[in-house]
Amino acid sequence: MKKEAIVLLNMGGPNNLEEVEVFLTNMFNDKNIITVGSSLLRSFIAKMITFTRTEKSQEIYRQIGGKSPIVGHTKNLVAKLQARVGENIIVDFAMRYTPPFASEVIEKLKGQDIEKIYLIPLYPQYSTTTTKSSLEDFEEQYHLNGDDAILVEIKHFFENQNYNKAILERIKEKVKHEEASRFDIIFSAHGLPLKVIEKGDPYQRHIEKHVALLTKMLEDDGMKFAHVHLAYQSKVGPMEWLKPSLEEKLQEMKNKRVVIFPIAFTIDNSETDFELEIEYREASHELGFKEYRVCRCPNDSDYFVEALVELYAKMR
Repeated sequence: MKKEAIVLLNMGGPNNLEEVEVFLTNMFNDKNIITVGSSLLRSFIAKMITFTRTEKSQEIYRQIGGKSPIVGHTKNLVAKLQARVGENIIVDFAMRYTPPFASEVIEKLKGQDIEKIYLIPLYPQYSTTTTKSSLEDFEEQYHLNGDDAILVEIKHFFENQNYNKAILERIKEKVKHEEASRFDIIFSAHGLPLKVIEKGDPYQRHIEKHVALLTKMLEDDGMKFAHVHLAYQSKVGPMEWLKPSLEEKLQEMKNKRVVIFPIAFTIDNSETDFELEIEYREASHELGFKEYRVCRCPNDSDYFVEALVELYAKMR
């Protein structure tokens, strides 16, 4: 009997401090991240960036337990999704820059008589730097080393109702029984260089549409925050990036009670556990904030699992 597989795709993160260099090397060798024409020039740039950033990045991961939390959370999500769809459908995951790589997952799937593989990148909004990169990587590796299954892909899911319910659930966890109107909320998205957007990447438009959707859902659910903001985090290098930055947004805010939701991430990682929870928390204290609350990502939320089931059903 022919089988089907669902493979969740994400960027990955170091499983230990030694993998930090692997993570940086692979990320900055990605043609969707460093968009120069020559692979030799890209390799040189990747080596320079990795050399200058490895030690600092290792210190970041040291402060959050010596590894990225992304693999552990993803394993929990896969286990829940596997239980939900049943044993006749294989559920697995592949990371772009750290193990388990696409090639490893493809090797596991070989010889299992799989008719279709459904690829679900765990990025709610589409970007060439994330969605396109992960899909291309898996598809290239499968055509080189896989069997003859049909690959079916989905490119974004920020409009999915159950996924957005997972977000509301996380926001409610931080507001608790208090009035939302006492707080401002910032939807913090991973930034991108403006040149990527100017080339036609829809990421910014998807982010803005997602914020509008969530704002309405929150209000319909009786959660009307004092103000709703959008900001961008994680800027790297001298290029001009999407604005406002999260740092700029915090500096200009008059209400010193804020809830942060990381809108571009489905799974907690160093950008949430270190950058938002530690780095920007310290900045908020210096700026006199009375409340600074960071929401967890959906991770293995039951609503998120249900959203993935719906995406799978839609793709069939």
